[in-house]
Amino acid sequence: MKFLRRRKVSTKNRPERDLRLATRTRAVSKDSYQTTDRIRAMLKMSSGDVKTGRYRSMLYRFLCDNIPVVNSVIWTWSRLAAAPGVFKVVENGQGADSASAQQRLDDLARRIYVDPSGQTSGTPAFLVDMFRCLFRDGVFGGFVTVQPDGSGVHRFIPVDSIDIAVDESRGRPRLILESDDKQIDLSRPDFRHLAFNPGISKPLGQSILHAIPFVSYIEQQLIDDMRRSSHNAGFHRLHVKITPPERMSGESDSAFTDRINSYFDSTVSMIRSCEIDDNPVTWDNVGIEYIGPQPGGRSGNNQWFFQHRAIIEEVCAGTHLAPFLLGYSYGDTTSWSAFKFDVVMRQVRSVQAEATQLLEWIGNIDLALSGLNAECRFVFDNNFSYQATELASVRATEVDSLLKAYQAGLIDEASARTKVGDLL
Repeated sequence: MKFLRRRKVSTKNRPERDLRLATRTRAVSKDSYQTTDRIRAMLKMSSGDVKTGRYRSMLYRFLCDNIPVVNSVIWTWSRLAAAPGVFKVVENGQGADSASAQQRLDDLARRIYVDPSGQTSGTPAFLVDMFRCLFRDGVFGGFVTVQPDGSGVHRFIPVDSIDIAVDESRGRPRLILESDDKQIDLSRPDFRHLAFNPGISKPLGQSILHAIPFVSYIEQQLIDDMRRSSHNAGFHRLHVKITPPERMSGESDSAFTDRINSYFDSTVSMIRSCEIDDNPVTWDNVGIEYIGPQPGGRSGNNQWFFQHRAIIEEVCAGTHLAPFLLGYSYGDTTSWSAFKFDVVMRQVRSVQAEATQLLEWIGNIDLALSGLNAECRFVFDNNFSYQATELASVRATEVDSLLKAYQAGLIDEASARTKVGDLL
């Protein structure tokens, strides 16, 4: 099966750079932003389920919704990346502004997102939806909206990533939001997007599932073959063998046939009517045998297990996970599992660093519109309870090294305070 790209994309003058240049300047006019109602009115447009160049994204969504192991991949990655996080004010020596800024950021975190049901949600729900879209579709974007009086940010409205495309009909690549009847130019200061693992040939990023659709098909085919084979062979069956009674002297053919058929039917009825805790009682001319895998033998069931395990490991390799992270237990040692989990968390932090830029962009716009002289940063908490002792030891060592550097005159007091704040 051949999948088409969304659109032909030039390898020169990538639009992301133009967008970033437009949003780096802090002094942006309030007129550049719009209210939630105006953005929602603009986004009310109909679109077909399948369009040229969107088959791959539609395939990823189908796989995620219908194949358990693929669904587990997206679930695990998005939940690992969506760790608890908070906005923090960058200390600038102005206590009053810092306190007011922190209060505004806390309020923003509680209203930043509205879930599909229309309920106002905070950053936890926003992070889960953002990372799920990022890992599944390869790109996430949306509009930041302002309060009706322009006093701050209202919330962030995401768009369906399948409608984001690259257009070069005007001589230079630009991001657009596609619909059946119109296109919305996304080269605007109130729009921001994230691309997962972008490249020169894929400026809109690529899904973490891009390497496994064919393997997923094989896995599902294997399961279907196993189902059909098991249904055909069956398990835990009883084979009842009935030896016909001998013919009596002087018994006619028809009488003998009627007698053995009656005996056969009564035996079958007795076997069928046995409850779970009942035992069949017959003459010694009835034999009952068990049909199924032999205990301790290498049955077809074990072969299916090893074949399916090989496919699952291919899926894990393609999505940079380990079987135990998807709920499979193949006897990994504790040391290997811990090492693999550390590798996964390092990858998670690299993705979180990109998401942090989006959240800090939203927070800094809110602070700028409020007139406060402050900046913010967004911090993820990736610590786990079982690591508490180890982390405490590491932080104690870092604090001790910081104090020694300050006492030796290698850093000044302001730098020491800043570094201590980062550690805490």
